[in-house]
Order: sequence, then structure tokens, then C-alpha cells
Amino acid sequence: MPANSYTCPTKSLPPPINPLLTPTPPAAPLIPPVHVVDLMTKEGSAAFGAVWRAKEAKVIEVPALSDSRPEYKTTYDIDPHAEVVGFDDSAWELVDPTDLGGRRGGGILSFVWFRATLTIPDEAQGFATAGAKAVLRVNVDDYAEVWVNGELPRAAGRPSPACIQGFNMPNRLVLGNNIVQPGERFEIAVFAINGPLSAGPANFLWFREAKVEFFR
Repeated sequence: MPANSYTCPTKSLPPPINPLLTPTPPAAPLIPPVHVVDLMTKEGSAAFGAVWRAKEAKVIEVPALSDSRPEYKTTYDIDPHAEVVGFDDSAWELVDPTDLGGRRGGGILSFVWFRATLTIPDEAQGFATAGAKAVLRVNVDDYAEVWVNGELPRAAGRPSPACIQGFNMPNRLVLGNNIVQPGERFEIAVFAINGPLSAGPANFLWFREAKVEFFR
């Protein structure tokens, strides 16, 4: 079940499911979509009722896990943890869809959360959505992790579209249970990362793409 709150771990824990038994997230089709809605336009985001908000994330120092080696007294976490379902982002910066490509963050080693909720409409700019496969495609300069309804779809050692795909490469996540129906809601939290982390660039964070692709 997706979490609706975040608690910083205090002790090391095994994964809840054996990583080798974790189901592989569904793969996005490699064929061209039959319809595409650009979320970086007012009309495209409005088709899904999406209101975008953004906030810089900070690296904060926290106590090390209690069973760490004794020389490790502290470690680090991200604040806020905006991936959780129902996170209150009402005080965040309101982002016009046309400004998703605007530069954010302070450059070098920096992180920014973006959040929006997408509701599947009966028609998405003239396309009847019922029974279609919908793929969220986001490409963040430089990296992104994408949470959907409080979950980061991933499987150890196998394709995991919600995790970092590579330098300036798109994340493509299948929404829902392989098909969507009008009225379905998807709470999206994109964790944007400036990188490479060990070679922080003299540059910023922005979206190169934010789209919903439809397939039949």
C-alpha cells in the first residue's frame, strides 16, 4: 500500500518483498502513440485538470541508522518527502504549464519537487480515452524519479521506468493497470535532480518534456 506519511528509518530493514520476486513494472510500448497530449501547454494540462506546483528540496543531516558501524554518527535525507499520497503542496510555488521548462534550483547539486494530479478525461483533446493505454512521459534535465500515487515503480535488476533512466533521458511510466478509464486520478510527484551528482554542473533543472501518450 502506498504511504500517506513519511517516517525516517532508524534501523536497517530488509525489503518487504524479495527483490527477485518483485513484479516488473509494465513496459511502455515502443511503437508510436496514436495520440499525445503536451502537459507543457495550458491546454494540455487543463485537459487532465492538472495544476503544477514546485518546491526546492534540501539535503538534511539526520542520525545514522542505529545498527550502522560506530564511526558513522550521522547520515542524510531529503526534505520534504513530497512523494507521499495526499501531500499538502498548497503553499508551494504555482507553476504555469508553459513554465515547466523554466530553470529552477540553484545549480550544481540541487533538487526540486514538482507535483500535479492528472484526472483521465472522457476525451483528451479530441481522443476518447476509455480503454486506452496511457503512458506518462517526462524528461527532466538532468535526472528524474517519478512517483505515481505514492509509489515508485521499480524492480531490482530489471527495467524500472520510474527511476533514473540516464543523463537527460525520458522516464515513461504506464499509468493504471495497463489501461485507463475516465475519472481515474494519478497523483504525480517528480523528483528532479541536477547532475551528475559527483560532478555538479553550472546549470539548472527544467523539464524537456512532459506528455501523456495514448496507445490502442
